[in-house]
Amino acid sequence: MARPTVTFLGGVREIGGNKILIEDGPDRILFDFGPSFSPRFEEYYVDYLQPRSTAPVKDLLEFGLIPRVEGLYSREALGDADLAWRPPEISGLFVSHAHADHAGYLRYVDPEIPVHVGTGTKTLLDAIEGSTAMHYGDHAWRPFQDRVPIRIGHLEVVPYPVDHSIPFAYGFLVRTREGTLVYTGDFRHHGPRAPDTHAFLEAAAAASPAALLIEGTRAGADRRRNLSEEGVRAGVDGLLADRSTLALACTYPRDVDRLTTLHRAAAEADRTLVVSLRTAHLLATIAPHFPAGAIPVPGTTDGVSVYGRKKKRYYNWEKPFLDDAIESAEVARHGARYLLALDLMNFPELIDLRPPRGSPFVHSMSEPFSEDDVDDRVMHNWLDHFGLEFHQMHASGHASGPELLEIVRSVGARTVYPIHTEHPEAFDAAGASVRPPELATRYAIGT
Repeated sequence: MARPTVTFLGGVREIGGNKILIEDGPDRILFDFGPSFSPRFEEYYVDYLQPRSTAPVKDLLEFGLIPRVEGLYSREALGDADLAWRPPEISGLFVSHAHADHAGYLRYVDPEIPVHVGTGTKTLLDAIEGSTAMHYGDHAWRPFQDRVPIRIGHLEVVPYPVDHSIPFAYGFLVRTREGTLVYTGDFRHHGPRAPDTHAFLEAAAAASPAALLIEGTRAGADRRRNLSEEGVRAGVDGLLADRSTLALACTYPRDVDRLTTLHRAAAEADRTLVVSLRTAHLLATIAPHFPAGAIPVPGTTDGVSVYGRKKKRYYNWEKPFLDDAIESAEVARHGARYLLALDLMNFPELIDLRPPRGSPFVHSMSEPFSEDDVDDRVMHNWLDHFGLEFHQMHASGHASGPELLEIVRSVGARTVYPIHTEHPEAFDAAGASVRPPELATRYAIGT
């Protein structure tokens, strides 16, 4: 029987888009399946110019934006593509976490292929699907438990929770006939769940792995500040203690750690954290997966409320939060009582809120990838118009470049494949074991 192999169908010299195929005899499993953040997608599809709903895989295949793999896609997604539908030839698909670049293409996968996710991840996917335009499709879902092995033929997969900027993120040990592979998923170890990452990396090193598949989002030149979650908290504390006007913040709606940090900072300053209806829905949905009181939930936790944005029509998932929602007139009249978490899409609310000039705005998200980032320019146009004071305070969801090199050395894998990075060459400093992969090339495990 041929040696087990690993093939990288995405995430090669790009951020996001991980699609990792591991084969051992007749057994074939995939890890993650989402779009990349590569500018190549926007060379063909942007704004309202998107793949046709009648044949999305066909349209993505045309430009090499999705891998040409037989026995993977559903009949519906293929449409009349030149890649003919075949019965599933993938034994299982594992999702490391619920970020779109790892799960956003699940809707194209044949529904007969089992999709393995953490129990919390599945709840989070349901919350996202129920409150956004994102759809993941119908699947044979297989929720897994932390550190409990999953056997698929010759392969055994052990999921380990890791620290990341979204809850329920995992790295994996994959045991094959010729040795163990370690796939990190996306991770950090400067957040509240750092001990989880440490335990995973210790298990990885103890396995004497044949290969380490490591994300490198921050490899290479990185101008971002390397704040911890505690550093963000200290910065927001200082800002709120110094101001007596409405304070605003913008963060990723699924960064539960950051929302918890903002809630605690608001409470320390005798303010109420006010979140969007969508954020309230997400927090309420996933709260049962956390210890009681661990995350702020509107209607249950003191010091957190919902912003009652005026709409012509409310969805059913929004309605449970409307009775206690705080409207713009109250926030505008008593701004010093509130820290308002405002998404970019909700910036038109500033027209009603009209915070005093010089009011603080905390941008608690990643810096733009380039100075030409459209959303960044639009955001600053709004902030400048209303005279808001910009503050960048963010703890990355990814390990820094120096941390990545130290991890490579400590795990001690025979071969290291840097993925989810635009700068795989930055790993060369870790030693001769580093092998930047090529797209769609099979690599034998154990050689």
